[in-house]
Parts: sequence; C-alpha cells; structure tokens
Amino acid sequence: MSVTDPIADMLTRLRNARMRGLTSVEIPHSKLKSDLARILKREGYIADCAVVKDGGKTRIKVGLKGDAEGGGIVGLRRISTPGLRRYVGARDVPRVLGGMGICILSTSSGVMTGQEARKKNVGGEVLCHVW
Repeated sequence: MSVTDPIADMLTRLRNARMRGLTSVEIPHSKLKSDLARILKREGYIADCAVVKDGGKTRIKVGLKGDAEGGGIVGLRRISTPGLRRYVGARDVPRVLGGMGICILSTSSGVMTGQEARKKNVGGEVLCHVW
C-alpha cells in the first residue's frame, strides 16, 4: 500500500494515538518525518523519538506525552498538500494561535519552526501547524 501524502499519514497516526491514549506510536521512516519528530520533541509536544531498525524496515518510534505530564499535542493541521502546495515568504510566516502553537516549514536551510524561519529571514513550504 502506497501513501500519497506521508506527512499527513504521520500527523494522522499521531492524532489517532493521542485520541486513543496510547503512550507510543510507530511511523515509517523518512528523513523529513524524522526531522518533524525531532522538532516536535524539541518544542515539547512529544516525549521522545527514536529511529528503530526492525529487519529490513526502518521506523520512527514516537513516545507521546500523557495527560498527567502536561503539554503534548492538542491539535495538528496539515497545511501544504501534494495537490496544493502552500509557500510563504520570510515576512509572511504564519503565527499559530497567537504564538501558542508552532508552524513547521520546509526551507532551503532545512526543516524548522516558523519562529526560527523568521529569525533566519527565510521562507518556504508550510508543512503543518501544531498546538
């Protein structure tokens, strides 16, 4: 089974695991998804992420934060899709919930949050919003 939008698949797996109250979820590995998971961990939305090799398959194991730990993912939204790409300039990087959430962009300098993109004065493709 091939997935046409791997980032949306990752976000959906995270959303579903969070709604079910699971402590971890495994996602098929790619460099972009690994970078997204690293940003989510750094920003405090997930507890842990690790690349796991199981036989011939490589996966990202994401540890989710529970309700008792505070923080965690409340909502996720995919912005740019394969059918309609959304690009922004350095001056137009969106703020999510007035700064309470993060915007994740894919730029020429790599995958980064909207705040980092504003500091570096770069624009790019808006991948998703997380709050």
